[in-house]
Parts: sequence; structure tokens; C-alpha cells
Amino acid sequence: MVKTKDQENQTSEVTFILLGFSEYPDLQMPLFLVFLTIYTVTVLGNLGMVMVIRISPKLHTPMYFFLSHLSFVDFCYSTTVTPKLLENLVVEDRTICFTGCIMQFFFACIFVVTETFMLAVMAYDRYVAVCNPLLYTVAMSQRLCSFLVATSYSWGIVCSLTLTYFLLELSFRGNNIINNFVCEHAAIVAVSCSDPYVSQEIILVSATFNEVSSLVIILTSYAFIFITVMKIPSTGGRQKAFSTCASHLTAITIFHGTILFLYCVPNSKSSWLMVKVASVFYTVVIPMLNPLIYSLRNKHVKQTVRSHLISNDLSCH
Repeated sequence: MVKTKDQENQTSEVTFILLGFSEYPDLQMPLFLVFLTIYTVTVLGNLGMVMVIRISPKLHTPMYFFLSHLSFVDFCYSTTVTPKLLENLVVEDRTICFTGCIMQFFFACIFVVTETFMLAVMAYDRYVAVCNPLLYTVAMSQRLCSFLVATSYSWGIVCSLTLTYFLLELSFRGNNIINNFVCEHAAIVAVSCSDPYVSQEIILVSATFNEVSSLVIILTSYAFIFITVMKIPSTGGRQKAFSTCASHLTAITIFHGTILFLYCVPNSKSSWLMVKVASVFYTVVIPMLNPLIYSLRNKHVKQTVRSHLISNDLSCH
């Protein structure tokens, strides 16, 4: 369906008002400080993780290659959402233009889908490492790793382009109030003037496919890992095998747990606060948690950071 000139003119005049947390005026400044701190930790943590993995030859393995891309995706995802959230907590005018809102949705969609499959790819990597350790370096070749990462990004872009195209097919007029701090699909669709049935069905199919397929890969990988680990005779060996998966399991549980919770919350007015809190969790908090989870639980990362800090300290003296 091609848009007429009148529809294009309507679109250019459309604005969205992101309500965010405006119903709590006394909390605007405390929330600004909390989110600013979280965003600062997110940027430093994720870019720091990418740098640490890049400068340390010891970390040039498939697991850390995937982790560096997960950190990059988390940084991009947080940067797509958080600056606008921070701005809206300190200014009276909470409007965002039609193009700005659609672009925020477009990029956020790319990064959330990419992260979904990046976590699945990392589960497969752990499966090969634990179940076929002797073939690990051959099986997880640089070529395969690059292909899996490129596929995750490509599928994120395909999903986002498809969903954005169907959003652009909807009609909007004037000022539209979005009861959230981010331009997410359900909130945009809710204020459209045309029938959103097709757009809603497309995102339902897309989200269900992405969630189910990624969870099948993750759960299958960990089922084989669990069976393999339980066959290890020594307790120490079992603990060592499980410890290599602990960080990844923690990240998966938080990410998919939050998304599944969001899908389960009924879309009623009484639940909008819960939707906002869950949205904050997976758009703002999770990108900060991932580098903390992986760095605090990983002795190689901690050793690299420590040795780099010591060498810098010595060079200064």
C-alpha cells in the first residue's frame, strides 16, 4: 500500500508524547540520577568489556568473541533508549517527532532481536565446549563464529525492517500520548487511527518465533551440557564445568524471564506501571548487568583488568 500525499503530510505533523514516569513528579530527579548512574555504568562496563577482550590475546577465543558482541549490542541498545528517558525526566516538553519515535523503535528492535539470538549462539558455544572439548577449536572456527554473529545481526535487521514497514502503513494524527518512556510497538499501535490487526499479528508471530526458537536452542544445549556434566565422576570436575556456564545462565534467566513476564502482563491500565518497570529492566538495567555478571564471575577477565591496571600504574611511575 503506497501512502498518498495527504497521508505523508499527516505523518509529518504527527508527534508522540512519552509520558514516562510523569505521574510521579517528586521522583523525576531521583529517577534521573538513578538512570544516569545506570547508563554510565552500562557505557563504561560494555565498552570496557569490548576493550579488555580486544587487548588481551588470552581472551581471543570464541566465547569472548561472542561476549564482545553481546557487550556491543547492550551498549547500542541502552544508547537507543536511555538518553531520551533521561531528557524526559528533566524537561517539561516530552514530545518526540514521528520519525524520531519510529527510528527509536527500529534500532531498539534490531538490538533486542540480535541479543536474543546472541545468547542462543553463546549457549551453543558452551555446549560444544563442555560436550566436545577436544573438537572445540576445530568446531568453533573463526569462520563459523563470524557467520553466527553476522546471522544474529542480519535477522535482527530483517525483523526490525518488517515490523517498522507495517507500523508505517498505519495512519496517525496530531499529538499522540504514549503511556511509556520508550516508543515500543504496542504503545505506538494503540494510538493509530487505522486498523492495527495486521501489524499486531506480524509482531505476535515474529516475537513468538524469536522467543521459542532461541529458547529451544538454549534449552537443548543446556540439556546436553547437564547430561554430560552429570557423567563426570569427580565433584570438582562437575563444579568446574558448571562454573563455565554460570554467567551465561544468569544472563539468560534475567533476559528471557523479563521478556516472558512482559508478555504475560495483561494490557490493562492497572498493569501499565508493571509494564514500565519491566521495560526499564530489560532496556536499561539488563545492559548494565551483563558486563557485571561476566566480569565478576570470570577470573580471566578480572586477571586481564588487574594486569592492565598494574602495567598502566607502573608506566605512570
